[in-house]
Amino acid sequence: MKHDNRTAFVLAAGLGTRLKELTSDKPKALVSINNTPLLKVLLDKLLNNGFNHIVVNVHHFGGQIIDFLNENYQGYDIRVSDERGLLMDTGGAVLKALPLFDDCEAVLVHNVDILCDLDVKSMYDDFLKSNDAAWLFTQERESKRKILFDRNDRFIGRYNLETGVLDTSSPRISSVNDVLSDGGKLLSFSGIHLLRPALFRRFQLRPCHIFSLYNELTLIYNIKSKIINTECWFDLGTQQQLKNAELWLSYKTL
Repeated sequence: MKHDNRTAFVLAAGLGTRLKELTSDKPKALVSINNTPLLKVLLDKLLNNGFNHIVVNVHHFGGQIIDFLNENYQGYDIRVSDERGLLMDTGGAVLKALPLFDDCEAVLVHNVDILCDLDVKSMYDDFLKSNDAAWLFTQERESKRKILFDRNDRFIGRYNLETGVLDTSSPRISSVNDVLSDGGKLLSFSGIHLLRPALFRRFQLRPCHIFSLYNELTLIYNIKSKIINTECWFDLGTQQQLKNAELWLSYKTL
């Protein structure tokens, strides 16, 4: 099946607090890696992979991002979801951007500060062939915050390793250990996911985390884990990770 229209949502409204030395006068999305803004790195990858309808949300120094898009991406269908008045968090960002997605069947949601060589085009097209409500791209790496999935890779909730708190809406889950002993998995979120926007129109617009919405949807729909084992994955939230990614890109390309 050929898909000529692919939609992506770039989360670029973050405050960039972990990069405060670099984000005191600019948004995180315009912090550079090898002299190229993070936003440009991701937008160019998406455009090169056939994503011709892109939405970018803005908040911190949002005007700079709007100016950057006007100066560099004239003629492309790149729209702005303006959160300068109120930061909506990752879930509220999706709800606010719904009208900008038009009637697309699926949206790739990608954090602007994640650098990854995931084959987003193939994943998008495969997702459309599925009956799932969302795919969460996950990893088997160390992190304090985990996502719990059952033995069928269905989303159950978020689990904090430090506090031992499981955030779930499932009435069937008594403990994390019960799920794990039954073949479940605790995985780390990659910052990339695919979702069907039509399913989110039931929610009232409000600031909220995306996983609070997934908690409600998973009671009705399949939200699945897709483990990725990519050569490149960097969370560019620290200056050290920026340096690590710059070194990787000096030898490879996305």
